[in-house]
Amino acid sequence: MQRRLTTAVLFFHDALHAQLELPTPAKSATPVPMKFASAFFRPRLPALLAIATLFLLATGCDNSPAPAPLLPAPTPSGNFETYQIIRTFPHDRDAFTQGLLYLNGVLYESTGLYGQSTLRKVDLQTGKVLQHIDIPPEYFAEGLAELNGKLYQLTWQHHLAFRYDLQTFALEMQYTYPGEGWGLTTDGRSLILSDGTPQIRFLEPLTFQATRTIQVTDAGRPVGNLNELEYIKGEIYANIWMTDYVVRIDPATGHVLGTIDFSGLLQPTDRDTNTDVLNGIAYDPATDRLFITGKKWPKLFEVKIKKN
Repeated sequence: MQRRLTTAVLFFHDALHAQLELPTPAKSATPVPMKFASAFFRPRLPALLAIATLFLLATGCDNSPAPAPLLPAPTPSGNFETYQIIRTFPHDRDAFTQGLLYLNGVLYESTGLYGQSTLRKVDLQTGKVLQHIDIPPEYFAEGLAELNGKLYQLTWQHHLAFRYDLQTFALEMQYTYPGEGWGLTTDGRSLILSDGTPQIRFLEPLTFQATRTIQVTDAGRPVGNLNELEYIKGEIYANIWMTDYVVRIDPATGHVLGTIDFSGLLQPTDRDTNTDVLNGIAYDPATDRLFITGKKWPKLFEVKIKKN
């Protein structure tokens, strides 16, 4: 019963914080927490909570398997870092950013939502979409990485990844993997995948099979909700979903090396009713530039990290 209450509370917590259309979730033996919901719920939340309570009371004796509770994002234990905005660039306010990377002077972006997911090439200076393909409407696109001239794109709950030609965006291969797909990056050899849990998987790019895993911890405490990933100077940067935190992770041990607090990056005057959470990390190693944006943000920021 306690796990059922946890799941219901998380569902309505997500509904309260999101502004997006809620799709019918895929049927599964083990329910999963929703990552988004509709503004429809805001004025109707009291009634929906009452309905949920009645549902829980009516099904409290159900012996079906209960999902594991979603781990909350932890309060960082120390090594807080801040940021300085270097430059600001335009970003498509309609882009529900799920994956982001910088390569050869342009951005490549994976955007999500059922029926709205895309793969796109974007001009950094103007935010103009230079090239794009629509993802089939049954898929919710997620993380994105480039390796050896190929683009790899995850889907959220379909256990399916796509490989594209970097130049043409032609679909070349599909891969399956267990669990959900959230963030994706590469260290130049392996693909590195997050699934919303404290676990990060290193994958063989030709087969998508896991070669090793790490458990991400901060001062011994598991760190869940790991979302968008970027590999920077031998570290994995991961934003913690539903927060303004980006953690720096040791890829060998999984230990959190530091936490960057991006609170206040997008000002209230730049937000509207559709603005969602921070999500989108890209890095230009040639010029040591770090870029940060969010889901349906109108701006993308070049930032410099100020370490303590």
